[in-house]
Amino acid sequence: MNIPSEPIGSIPRPVELILGMKANAEGQMNDKDLGHLFEAALTDTIKRFEETNSPVITDGEQTKPSFATYPISGMDRLDPNGVVIPFADGHTRQLPTITAGPFRYRTYAGSYLARAKQLTARPVKQAVIAVSAISLLYPPEGIAGYSREEFIRDLINEAEKDIRDCLNSGAYNVQIDFTEARLSLKLDPSGGLLRSFIDLNNQVLSRFTTEERKKIGVHSCPGGDRDSTHSADIPYSGLLPLLFELKAGNFYLEYAAEKDKPAVLQSIRENLRPDQRVFLGVTNVIDPRVESAEEVRDIILDALSVLRVEQFGTTDDCGFSPFADDISTARDLAFAKIRARLEGTRLAEASLKKTTVAI
Repeated sequence: MNIPSEPIGSIPRPVELILGMKANAEGQMNDKDLGHLFEAALTDTIKRFEETNSPVITDGEQTKPSFATYPISGMDRLDPNGVVIPFADGHTRQLPTITAGPFRYRTYAGSYLARAKQLTARPVKQAVIAVSAISLLYPPEGIAGYSREEFIRDLINEAEKDIRDCLNSGAYNVQIDFTEARLSLKLDPSGGLLRSFIDLNNQVLSRFTTEERKKIGVHSCPGGDRDSTHSADIPYSGLLPLLFELKAGNFYLEYAAEKDKPAVLQSIRENLRPDQRVFLGVTNVIDPRVESAEEVRDIILDALSVLRVEQFGTTDDCGFSPFADDISTARDLAFAKIRARLEGTRLAEASLKKTTVAI
């Protein structure tokens, strides 16, 4: 009985790469030398993923500035004073705003996929940022000569291109990072903001065929940056009924760190649609303790007492380092947790097989 298992995406960058990116930004390292650090980190990440025997791998987002801002990296028409995202430990992240149109991505995720596929024969999944997150780059005061409606039209076209390029380039699947979903309920408990986000993402997803959407998934978590979260205090009960309205085939959900797991499972069971699969996080990426394979197995078997195995998979709660400067988690720790997830999933498969044979 096969239980698919996939990583979310980001892996902590080597310290030398983090220092190199900082030096490059300050004009103390040239682009060529930084490129060598990127290549070394990417090569090492893929090698270590292969060593875990992971059936699906990623590039670890080693060459992205962050999971959210890669499309605008290097864009010169930006104001740094955009939306501020507060985290529970007091630190913040801030998005920029655009200052002129038309809006176009400077980098598409397919470029990361192409390089990763040159380094491995394993299936490679590719993460892309949700159109709803990028929509926050339009300033509330507007832009003279470039309306919000024009921006949204351009943005939806660009987001479609970002996903389609990955599918056409041979991605195993494409994962849309929608971490602002749960945060939106904190900002607007009425759910109006979340509904607008769902609508935006569905405008993109509607452009793909039913078969294509089987290879498109959505990731949601309460944030995971510097061992802190931005919306873990918001229960899933308000999110999941709307989240599963997204026209995607797969959903990757933070779960291991959830306190009320029975309520989460019940909400998934009530709202997951027949053509959808849910991948539950079985390793807590902000906990420095490495889960045992047996612990992971038990989390899986407990979930499968409520959910159907045919619609189930395992993953990690979140990316291990979605922002390039995050040094809170060591690379060795990330890969140890990935191994625990894979070994625990295999133990769960074996246990289910024994149960089936006994019946």
